[in-house]
Amino acid sequence: MKNILFGICLTSIFLISCGKNYIFEKSVPIQNGEWAYSDTLNFNFEIQDTTKIYNLYLDIDHSTDYGFQNLYINVYTKFPSGERIKEMLSVELAAKGGIWFGDCDVEKCKLEIPIQQNAFFNIAGSYEVTVEQYMRKNPLSGISGVSFKIEDTGNIMK
Repeated sequence: MKNILFGICLTSIFLISCGKNYIFEKSVPIQNGEWAYSDTLNFNFEIQDTTKIYNLYLDIDHSTDYGFQNLYINVYTKFPSGERIKEMLSVELAAKGGIWFGDCDVEKCKLEIPIQQNAFFNIAGSYEVTVEQYMRKNPLSGISGVSFKIEDTGNIMK
């Protein structure tokens, strides 16, 4: 009996320790599931260690009634130097046959999208990531929230 209990505890510790190590995670709800062009979502975070390698993710929460296969968004990154860059992304939410990607139930889905893998920040300081919807519909119905996450990979630059 002791061996079984020890095995269960050891397995539990192993599974818990294998989770992602997010150094930043923030979710912003979209009021009434209506995302307007003017509703920019801001994520402010600090980076102190410029030797670490990170993975950056967006989570998109949407209804199963969302009327499109994808979601166009603009992602702006503001660096500590004040420089600001923009990237337009097309996020695929469903397969061509209409099957939703991600974790879905009858009414809603959550999809984690890796937006940059093995990223590094070469300047320590305050960063801001801003996300805005860039679809042809304003407001855009069916998006209920967006999250931004930064994972510390445990690796350092060589």
